[in-house]
Amino acid sequence: MFSSLPFSYLFLGVMGTGTLLSISSIHWLGIWAGLEINLIGFLPMLVYQKSTSESESAVKYFIIQALGSSFIMFGSLLMFSMSFTWDMGSGVISTSNFGLVVMLSGLCVKLGLFPFHYWLPSVMAGLPWITCLLLATWQKFAPLFLMLCLLELSQSGYFTFVICFVSAGSSLIGGIGGINQTQIRALLAYSSIGHLGWMAFAALNSEWSMKTYLVIYIMVSISMFMSLWYSDSGIMKNINNLKNSGSLQLSVILLLLSLGGLPPLLGFVSKWLVILSGASGPWVPTIFLLVLGSLMSLFYYLTLFFSIFLMSFKKSGLSVKSLHSNKVIVGINMLNILGGVLILTSGLLMSL
Repeated sequence: MFSSLPFSYLFLGVMGTGTLLSISSIHWLGIWAGLEINLIGFLPMLVYQKSTSESESAVKYFIIQALGSSFIMFGSLLMFSMSFTWDMGSGVISTSNFGLVVMLSGLCVKLGLFPFHYWLPSVMAGLPWITCLLLATWQKFAPLFLMLCLLELSQSGYFTFVICFVSAGSSLIGGIGGINQTQIRALLAYSSIGHLGWMAFAALNSEWSMKTYLVIYIMVSISMFMSLWYSDSGIMKNINNLKNSGSLQLSVILLLLSLGGLPPLLGFVSKWLVILSGASGPWVPTIFLLVLGSLMSLFYYLTLFFSIFLMSFKKSGLSVKSLHSNKVIVGINMLNILGGVLILTSGLLMSL
């Protein structure tokens, strides 16, 4: 499906060039230019099938990204008026907290963080699996690392409070929004909003825990979208319409539980690291709200798990033959389970 797009690898190269330019630049204009180059490379991938839903999602995404870029430019102009330099390493820039908050708002718009989360579920609901994967993973790199740069520029209590408010709200919205939601793409969008809240809080406390969380989230997301893409159901909207009922449904549900943070799956390890890094500071109320949002997400994941498991068992039974029908899916499940068990065991042995 993706290889049928003409010049698809060229568009991927443009996206990668824009991301690398944003991350490596110390100049606010270079950062803005990298974000726009990334947007130019990603937009053609949203409209290549010329369907109504994809065109609608592409227009929504373009308008939202333009709004986020305007916030970033306005915040950089405010900081330029305070320091008379576009260099983000200037020490005078840290005095302009309002400019930093405006730039943070632009990054939240681009990421889909609370309170600018409204666009992400509707955009992802109309996209195919490959572009959904790129939107949930690749498009998060540059804004998240730029958020780390903003945190290094300002350590004021006001800016820290804004980060905590955004992260806690994102986790709660990710949990509340997924309840009574049956569209898989919308579920993954709300899951992405919740995980972005955890990443924003991790960036506030420990850079390495945020990067670890991002890597584990990308690994589980790639496995999830591979399983859904393998089902050969490009027009599939509802989670009850999964083909290959036995092993595929088990794979999708285990990956959903991993995204929800159920121990001992791999997704629990990242949340455990964030809680350990933030428990030593005055962040207990924020951690409580993050865990509450994650528990709400886990609630509807478990509801889907029991309904699909019982439905599959009633129809055909989860026999050993059906579980071994595809080695790729079995390997994904074993990596998801054994990876979490091994990391947790090694962490416990090191603490003893």
